[in-house]
This record gives sequence, C-alpha cells and structure tokens, in this order.
Amino acid sequence: MEKSLTLSSPWLRFWSFITGLGMAVASYLTIDHFFRANFPETIFTGSFCDLSSFFNCDSSAYSSIAHFQGVPLGYWGLVLGILVMLGAFLPSPRFEKVNKLLSLPNALGVLALFFYSVFYLKSLCLLCSGYYLFSLINFYLFWKFGLPSEPRGLVGFFRDFLFGSIKPLVAIGVLTVMGAFGFHLFYEAKKDAQSGGVALKIVKEFYSLQPVKEPSLISPYWTAKATEEFDQAPIRIIEYADFLCPDCLFLYHQLERIKKEYEGKINIAFQFFPLEAKCNDVVDKDKHPGACDLAYIAAYDPSKFLQIHNELFRNFDKAKDPEWRLQLARKYGVEKALTDEKTKELVKKIIDTGKEYEKTSERFPYGIRSTPTMIINNRMIIGTLPYAHLKAIIDSLLTEQEQPASGETKFLENWVDTSNLTKKK
Repeated sequence: MEKSLTLSSPWLRFWSFITGLGMAVASYLTIDHFFRANFPETIFTGSFCDLSSFFNCDSSAYSSIAHFQGVPLGYWGLVLGILVMLGAFLPSPRFEKVNKLLSLPNALGVLALFFYSVFYLKSLCLLCSGYYLFSLINFYLFWKFGLPSEPRGLVGFFRDFLFGSIKPLVAIGVLTVMGAFGFHLFYEAKKDAQSGGVALKIVKEFYSLQPVKEPSLISPYWTAKATEEFDQAPIRIIEYADFLCPDCLFLYHQLERIKKEYEGKINIAFQFFPLEAKCNDVVDKDKHPGACDLAYIAAYDPSKFLQIHNELFRNFDKAKDPEWRLQLARKYGVEKALTDEKTKELVKKIIDTGKEYEKTSERFPYGIRSTPTMIINNRMIIGTLPYAHLKAIIDSLLTEQEQPASGETKFLENWVDTSNLTKKK
C-alpha cells in the first residue's frame, strides 16, 4: 500500500487525530483567554497563567497581532486543528493532501510566532506553546508519513497538492471566513458591552468592597498632583508597581489617559514594589531581575522622578538590560543611586508598607504581594482594569452616584497586563 498517514495505519491515524485535538484544544484556550483578558465580565478574577514576566499569556493576549478585526489569532489554529481531526476520522486521499499542504504554512507560522514572542514580546504564552508543539508534531507526521506528490519534487508538490486542492481549499476558505465574521461581530458586541452593562457591574463590585486604610507612608513620588495634601483630591490612587512588570506597563498607559481626562482632580502616588528579592522580602523569587535598581534610580532625585518614571515605561524592553540602566542613570546624573543607602532605605520603607494590609489569600503572607495593586479612594484592586472600567469607577466616585454597600469582600482582583489595548487607544 502507498505510504499514507491516515489511510494505511490505524496507529498513525490515531496519532494524527491526537495532534489535531491538541491543536484545537490549545487554540480554544488561547481564544478564551484573549476574550477574558480583554473583556472581563467581573473584577473578581485573576490570571491563571501569568507565572512570571517571561511565561506570561497576557503579553500575547494584548499584543498587536493578537487579533485582526476582532478575530483572535487562535481562531485560525482552531480551524486547522478541526481539519486534522476530521481528516483522521474521515480519511480520504484528497483530505490528507489538503491537511499536508496546510501543515507547511502552519509550521512556518508557529515558528515565526515563537520568535516574535521570545525576541519581541520578551515573553512566552504557555497556551500558545501547546499549539506550537502539536503543530510541529503534526507537520512531522504529514511530511514523514503523508501521501507523496506525483511527480516528486517541488514542482510535483505544487501541481499535485496545491493545484489539485483548489476546490476543497475554496470551500474551507468560505466556511472559515464565515466563522471569522461571526467572531468579528462577537468582538464588537463585547467591546460595546464594556462601557455599558459590564461597566455598571464593575462599579457595583467596587462599592461592595470594605474600605482599607492608606499606607502609613504614602510615597513622596507622585505621577499626578492636584493638591498639596494627598487626601484632599477627589480621586486618590496609590499605585504599587514595578518598572519591569508587564501589567504595570498596561496600567501606565491607562493612568496616562486618566491623568489627562481628570486633570486637577486626581492624585496618584507611586509606591515602589519591585518583584525582586534583592530589595523586597515579600517575594520568594526574582520575577523581575533589575527592578530594584530601577527603583533606586527613579527614587534618588525626587525632582527627576517623573521624567525617569515615564522614560522607563516608554522603553520597557530596554529597561531589562543592565547596561541600558547604567546609561539611564548617567543621563540623569543619578549614578550614585545604586549605592546610596538613604535611597535604598526610603525605597525599602515604601515597599514594606505592603505588609500592613491583611492578606488576601492563604497562598500569600501579605495583602500587597503582586503588581500592580491600586488603592482607589481606600478600596483595593489587585491587578488591572480596562480603561472603560477604570473610568466608570472614577466617574462614579466624582458624582457620588453610588454609596458604599456592606459586604465581606476586601479586594478586587483582575488582570488585564500589556500591549494591544494601549496601542488602540
């Protein structure tokens, strides 16, 4: 019998089905994460795959290529995974040739995405990695055991596989485009809902929180200043953040918009909280090496803090490079920051205010244990919010349309960490 992946051996067909299933499941999970991250229905949720600054699914969910016109990138992987499963379940020579043909651009695509994630986003999504792995195995199976082209060689491949598959490819393309249009409509509906009923729900959840006290030491480093005394502004945000935290980068862009829209009404205090054990004993591992040095550089000269703060977030990837950090210190004349004991002592005092809050989980010893964490008018939000939600909370606080509700909830946790939304705004 002629060599074939799906026609000659039940075992080979089984493994082909498994790779298709793996591709489909991984794609479904990335699609689900994309919508959960970009359009959260509640702020009482957390990110399940943000393990570190590198192993971070949020970075891919907010990247500029995460979707096209509302169609998440994972949708195309889902289609390919389903085609591979159908080809194994309902084998035919034409179906096998179509899947073998599609496995080549898919393999090249996942390699390109892998390098884009590692070298441009500086992160790797575990869900995406699952799709990459199953896709490459799928490619190997088709090109090792799949039907050969007649005649052999590159010319034979294009004549037999590409030109011989025009009709099924057109049919698959039409169905795929129809499904993509459905995702586009779903995306637009989710986007509209964020400023409507979902925003109202978020505000109600915010008011369900029990108030928390302000830290004993409010950082003297402010990114927005409406009044001389911190508690005199209508809107008061205490932002525990890390200069190398992807979610903090997302929040930076959100707060930049908030500062412009509510100028003269808002105070924002930046509480240093580097997720590096070198200066923060709340963390048990160095999630963001170099974050402590950046805190010292930013804190050394208060008159230069805001400039350095903005430059760090505008050069987020460069800030991970030790040599770039030294050049930044020289640029602002704060080279002594890395050895100045008074600066280190002040940063340490600000960090330690995180220990003053009641722990929010049995997994963590303190209330402030991750970044970003915001305290907005004495209510704690762990994580990030879409702009529409953050704006809805601030508008409600300014107009006093809501009154605090009684309840046992002590904090809100939601994660929206890094790129696509900020670029679109």
